Amino acid sequence: MHDLPAGRFAVWATAWLSGRTAYDTALDALTDDRAHRVTGLPGSDGAVPLGWALTALRGLGERRLRLVLPVPGDVRGLPRAPGLAALAVEAGQAAVGEHVALVPEELGPEVTAWTAFGLDGVPPAPPPVEGSLRQVSGALDLAVGDAARTLAALDLARWHPEVPALLAGLGSAPAPGLPPDTDPLALSVLTRAQRLARVLDLALTDAPGGAVTHGQAAARDEALRPLATAVREAITAACNAVPR
Repeated sequence: MHDLPAGRFAVWATAWLSGRTAYDTALDALTDDRAHRVTGLPGSDGAVPLGWALTALRGLGERRLRLVLPVPGDVRGLPRAPGLAALAVEAGQAAVGEHVALVPEELGPEVTAWTAFGLDGVPPAPPPVEGSLRQVSGALDLAVGDAARTLAALDLARWHPEVPALLAGLGSAPAPGLPPDTDPLALSVLTRAQRLARVLDLALTDAPGGAVTHGQAAARDEALRPLATAVREAITAACNAVPR
């Protein structure tokens, strides 16, 4: 969850659609030296460049896009467009507007393919209930405290020595690549959540040599699930926060 093209798209497309940033600034932030192609966009045939799609959003009447991070059993926030839920769950992310939803797929280190789903005529899905930034920040703190014992029991630092540095730097180095008017609290929440997502990636990777048994892995995953949920909710709230 620490690299989410749909999150960047939701943030920067919303900033441009609301007049908070210039088109070229938004496009540069979105492309990030990668090739992007969008298929399925209403009114277009075949694949189109991301810049063309960004312009088309305004023509379709979009005003804001939200990041949705669906997981199996929880697809709240996803409209019931045919094929959308399955693809979004597989990708673990989607950028959802009123008229279009987009799901990214990274094809190697240089290409991102986007699949667009037209939503006109599709019953709108109520967005998932998002806590305030202060609420998700507090929940993140509580989840970290509860998970600390699990991380220690896993002896994670022994297998992954970078973990202590990640945990020690939770309050530093704001997440890059967001619009300059982003709420400072949203920046703080996103920075911490992204670092914790990296810790989770390491924690959920079996120790070298297969030292973790199936039962130990199941207990580990269960113990870390609240932290994973808090990270997911924090990233969603931070990316969907719109400055007043």
